Amino acid sequence: MNEQSDAGSRHVPVLLQRCIDLLAPALEAPGSVLVDCTLGMGGHTEGILRALEHVRVVGIDRDPQALALASARLAPFGDRFTGVHAVYDEIGDVLDGLGLPAVQGVLMDLGVSSLQLDEAERGFAYAHDAPLDMRMDPTTGPTAADVLNTYDERDLARVLRVYGEERFAPRIARLIVRRRESAPFTRTSELVDVVRAGVPAATRRTGGHPAKRTFQALRIEVNGELAALERALPAAIEALAVGGRIVVESYQSLEDRLVKRALAAGATSSAPPDLPVEPATHTPYLRLLTRGAEEADEAELARNPRSQSVRLRAAERLRPTPDHLRTQRRAA
Repeated sequence: MNEQSDAGSRHVPVLLQRCIDLLAPALEAPGSVLVDCTLGMGGHTEGILRALEHVRVVGIDRDPQALALASARLAPFGDRFTGVHAVYDEIGDVLDGLGLPAVQGVLMDLGVSSLQLDEAERGFAYAHDAPLDMRMDPTTGPTAADVLNTYDERDLARVLRVYGEERFAPRIARLIVRRRESAPFTRTSELVDVVRAGVPAATRRTGGHPAKRTFQALRIEVNGELAALERALPAAIEALAVGGRIVVESYQSLEDRLVKRALAAGATSSAPPDLPVEPATHTPYLRLLTRGAEEADEAELARNPRSQSVRLRAAERLRPTPDHLRTQRRAA
């Protein structure tokens, strides 16, 4: 199997047609550019390039393996696709490097990719014994084993509680520290055993795999996912031309909360509530395109079980971001 067909067979893009429908009105003009901030294996980008034959896509991914597979898959589209190895919070620098002052669309499909889950040796999946890596870019940065073997008990508990929303975080952290005193963590199965021991038997019988939240928390910590998303959302909105649209698919509540906050801030007046007349400089600069977060319907779930937890939000840029709000963001 060649790389092109390999990527196509291993990745079913979530809510592809809905993403196309939301983005298409902003991409009508010839030469329109979309940034796929989380290229993965290229499923969303391929669907958009096929559906909108005049559109160019810039695909960003921090995972060199995913970028190579997607680039092979998208090679038939020639110069309509440009792949870039970067983290998506670098979108401004990426576009500057390509000489693009603004784009008409931005797509983010957050979280761990199909490739990373399916490659057992990457260590993302609790169902397979593998090295404790979990880096989305395996060429740089600390691994999950580094976190488990070097963080103190308090920091481990914080990571599990905040990023995994794990009720038994202190208990699991205590067991991790006790276990590593005899030997450092190297394999996912070792962590699964410790987490299983830290979760009460009654809880283990319900709510899915007991290590799910711990693995999520470690993955977020290793890759700095939430910090990158906090930087990426305003940068992506700033990259949009007036009339441009952003679509974001989240898969857990921490991500969705950040997306909701960023889009709602742009869609809300920044004027003090007691002003009798709203100044033009304070009117919203975004228009929400979804009522709350959209979820997968039964047909989508049957087609792609990994869409079960998706939450989709979208917005359109109405006008440039007011200067006073851009200044606040830079200060923050």
